[in-house]
Amino acid sequence: VTCYPLSQFNDSSIFLKTGSCLPLCSLRSAFPVLEQPLLPIHRHVYEANLRNSETLFKKYVELSEKVKKGGGENANIRHTQRNRKLLVRDRLRLLLDDEDFLELSPFAGLGLPYGDIPSAGCLTGIGRINGLWCVFIANDATVKGGTAYPITVKKQVRAQEVAIQNRLPCVYLVDSGGAFLPLQSEIFPDKNQGGRIFYNEAIMSAIKIPQVSVVCGSCTAGGAYIPTMAEEAVMVHQIGAIFLGGPPLVKAATGEEVTPEELGGARLHAGVSGCVDHFAVVEKEAYDCTRNIISTLNFQLPVEEDEEDIKRRKAEEEPLYSSEELLGLAPRSYNYSIDVKMVISRLTDRSRFQEFKACYGTTLITGFAKIHGHLVGIIANNGELLYQAALKGSHFIQLCDQRGIPLLFLQNTPPTAPLTLSRTKAEMNSNRLKAQGSMMSAVACASVPKITVVIGGCHGVDSYAMCGRSFDPNFLFLWPSARVSLTAPDHSDSEQEALNIRLMEESSAFFSSGRLWDDGVILPQDTRKVVGDCLDIIKQQQYQLSTENRHSTLLRI
Repeated sequence: VTCYPLSQFNDSSIFLKTGSCLPLCSLRSAFPVLEQPLLPIHRHVYEANLRNSETLFKKYVELSEKVKKGGGENANIRHTQRNRKLLVRDRLRLLLDDEDFLELSPFAGLGLPYGDIPSAGCLTGIGRINGLWCVFIANDATVKGGTAYPITVKKQVRAQEVAIQNRLPCVYLVDSGGAFLPLQSEIFPDKNQGGRIFYNEAIMSAIKIPQVSVVCGSCTAGGAYIPTMAEEAVMVHQIGAIFLGGPPLVKAATGEEVTPEELGGARLHAGVSGCVDHFAVVEKEAYDCTRNIISTLNFQLPVEEDEEDIKRRKAEEEPLYSSEELLGLAPRSYNYSIDVKMVISRLTDRSRFQEFKACYGTTLITGFAKIHGHLVGIIANNGELLYQAALKGSHFIQLCDQRGIPLLFLQNTPPTAPLTLSRTKAEMNSNRLKAQGSMMSAVACASVPKITVVIGGCHGVDSYAMCGRSFDPNFLFLWPSARVSLTAPDHSDSEQEALNIRLMEESSAFFSSGRLWDDGVILPQDTRKVVGDCLDIIKQQQYQLSTENRHSTLLRI
């Protein structure tokens, strides 16, 4: 149980006359167990899915190893030995409480027309600092010398959107060589390109989302505004540099020779310009300082459980079925799907699930469950999103919105729209369109947090009703088996073989993640943990105590 301060509540009735507060806990639930064991009838499809998952797992591991190498061995040696800097993952080890952080879109930047940009040249994610979940945006200067490509900008803007939507403090580890000028038309001019980073910084300050910047490398041209627009900035001596134009530009313009340290080093900006607030002699000192800054934020977190209590609680919450079985439940294609209740029973606490409208619109499964103790409403495809199913979905979404319950979408939408071959079929399709439109409206207007996991197909208009990317879920992840396209491979015109080949390539989960259409590819067996972390992260905003004070935003000197 957790004890909360009076300032977090309007109803003083939760307090005893002595002034102490009553412990708060969730309502008791007795959701029925979802009995979904693997049966012999499932074996053929299960084994086909498992073989497909094992192949995709090898690709997942291969790509993971590739992105963890950053710019490669030579670039890493140059970064650490010649430039005397820490690698980006070593920086995160010093900044975060532990390595158990949620990395966002690690495969972004792979397979792009302008080449591979491992991790899009920056690591983004959510990790704990002094127990507080914070978004981090950390440039990796071993990738293309820290040059920002269009995908780099897109990834940074997405991380800021996650911080804004979930009210998370944001830490920037800045080490960038500026924009890649040959692609400037895709980096600079449009609404969600480079300038959006600075716009978001201003908005985040205005709505009281804290931001801290660590200058642990170059901040050139537009990048110089990232630390100067953050509320507090730390700068590392002889490593960090902030200037609009570096020494080569100064020499070309004026003929004057100047060192980076003289032009924009830590001593200059900490002692003369005031652009930064804290001077660090070495990098470790900078991350210690940043952790101290985070401890000044006005959050009051629940009292932590001791280690034994955590272990006991987690053991009590574990599903009755192994999460490893999800590998055989990840559909190879829409034709290889097994009843989605089998997936649900391997994600929820004790495999319990309170189904809603169980007898109506059965091609969509809706109901309540707990994941790591968090109450959620689950909406899962179990076939085509027919008229009755869409009406049920609309009803359930509005019910969860009224009760303030987060929504979890498990998406496996059909590959094509049904053909209209008769008047009766045309009427059915018209009703289906109206019902799906109602469900899309319910998803778009629901004010509760939404998490989407694409476990199979993400195709056509049905994917919008299941909270696809354009419907702004708080988080969206893909299983390696997922397919993302307007229509699925082998479901387009059979005469267009070239189109099917292209669909097979472009609908891959890794193709999608390389272009940042999602927040990352996750392994099926990790889904419960990832969703649990997301629910923890989303819940944290209620612990911030300084959101009501409506003064103007901070203006730096």
